[in-house]
Amino acid sequence: MYIPKPFLPDDADVRELLANQGAADLITMTPQGLMATPLPFVHDPDSGENGALIGHMARGNDQWKQPVTGEALVIVRGPDAYVTPNWYATKQEHHRVVPTWNYVTAHVHGRLVVHDDPVWTDAQVRRLTDRHEAGNAQPWSVDQAPAKFVEGQLRAIVGIELVITRIEGKFKLSQNQTEANLDGVLAGLDARGHAGDPSMAAAIRAAKPSP
Repeated sequence: MYIPKPFLPDDADVRELLANQGAADLITMTPQGLMATPLPFVHDPDSGENGALIGHMARGNDQWKQPVTGEALVIVRGPDAYVTPNWYATKQEHHRVVPTWNYVTAHVHGRLVVHDDPVWTDAQVRRLTDRHEAGNAQPWSVDQAPAKFVEGQLRAIVGIELVITRIEGKFKLSQNQTEANLDGVLAGLDARGHAGDPSMAAAIRAAKPSP
């Protein structure tokens, strides 16, 4: 991934992104060609030397059955947003401005391990569910479903683990703009109100240098 220096995040920012990710794209090169599946993962930073991403996929999905050539890749995404030149203060000065797209992402490379083991998948499903149910007033748990039903559901999936070898992070948050332009981007995001704008504005404010 091309990462200009202003957009290179520190390790703590990448860890936070991985800890709070939603669905991500698992991409593998196989004898069938490139295969990709969007999956929710949980980041396990204490697994192995570099951590792991753990998830599961449908047993009927052919991707887990195919041999993987080289490393697998998981693309994790944070907020993203279109930035119009109209938000830049320098537009009024010289008009040498163009649109851009701000985004937060991490490319997580590693060795793909399949866990065709209901004990492993049961633990993974519980961990994933507990994480996403934690903010609810009445969190749902796996134990609320009938045990036989859960057993059947577990037979229909396989566990997926990406043993991480390296991570490339890119946080493109207008860091290459002047302070006045950056303030204009924040004001524009706050006023526009698109679905992802508040998250992008929060990411920009977090990355903005302290005065």
